[in-house]
Formats: sequence, structure tokens, C-alpha cells
Amino acid sequence: MSISPQSSTVFIVDDDEAVRDSLRWLLEANGYRVRAYDSAERFLADYDPATVGVLIADVRMPGMTGLELQEQLISRHSTLPIVFITGHGDVPMAVATMKKGAVDFLEKPFNEADLRQSIAAMLEQAHAKAADEATRRGHEALLSRLTVREQQVLERIVAGRLNKQIADDLGISIKTVEAHRANIMEKLQVTTVADLMKVALHHRPSA
Repeated sequence: MSISPQSSTVFIVDDDEAVRDSLRWLLEANGYRVRAYDSAERFLADYDPATVGVLIADVRMPGMTGLELQEQLISRHSTLPIVFITGHGDVPMAVATMKKGAVDFLEKPFNEADLRQSIAAMLEQAHAKAADEATRRGHEALLSRLTVREQQVLERIVAGRLNKQIADDLGISIKTVEAHRANIMEKLQVTTVADLMKVALHHRPSA
């Protein structure tokens, strides 16, 4: 999918004012909304996890480093993609950050075209994650409408149990199971078992 730059925010966290200014100029010239911070602490104080965007962070900064900032975001369950920039990069550091969720690692002086390409790709991922999370929350809201018995029936439908088996499991009649199935389909706003499975399985957060 193609993401409009105006629909996204690029956060810049770097203690070097010259780097912040050059990045801001480059990104704003490409239509992005930009918010720049001179420290990780200032960024965290201002950051709203609901904002869809990408973070460009220097690795080595006074106070909280870029890597420590990444740890803070992980602890807050943030999925904000990160591009680390540094003049002191090394392979082990890049590998460690990538494993923790950073999407890219650029060494100063970085290539502007590479940076733009990386940001565009990460913003697509960020928007896809946001859309997926919105869908999951919607499914959770629908599932919360089910009664305890309907939840028990749904669990067995998802497990592939037949109506007769579900009736035997729960000590109820097949007609009662059929009635519960009909109620479940209506409450979850689906018309097929395939769609029912999508709602039931998609609401579960990924590990």
C-alpha cells in the first residue's frame, strides 16, 4: 500500500542540533510531519503511543541512549519502528537492535535516498500494524458480547468439534447448540464459519 507522508509523523531524537535540523529539512521537504527532540527523555515525555509514525534515533546521546530508549519503548509495548543513526556503529550493535525490533541501522554520514526509502517502508509497516490492531480491538469488542455459554460453544467450534460433540461436551441438546451458534454468528456479525474463525482467532494478541 502507498502511505501518504501527511498521515504519518517522523520523530527525530538526536542531541546534535545540526543533525536534527538537516533531517527535519529533508523530511519536511518530502511532505512528512516532523517532531524533533534533543533527548530521549523529552521524547518519552511527549510521546503518544497511539500516534502512527517512525522514530529516527541517535544511538549515543547524553543521558538516555538510543538503545535505552528502545528498551523503554519495548517495555511500553510500543510497536514504533526505529531507524538508528550513529557515527560509531558496529555489526554486533546493529544485530542486537534489529533483534529487538529496530528496522534499520544507518551509519553517519548516511545516504539520504536510503533514509527516505527506509522511512517509507517502515511507515507502511506501522500503518499495517495499526490497522491490524484496530481490527483486533473490534473483534475483542464483539467477542465481549458473548455469554459464558456462548464462549464455551465458540471455543469448541474453533477446535473443530461437531454440534453433537459440543452437545455431549456441555451436556446440552443439539438444538441448544444450534441456537447458541446462531446467536454467536449474529453477535459477531458474521455469516460463515470461516469468518467466525477469523474473528475468534484474530483477536488474540501475537506473542
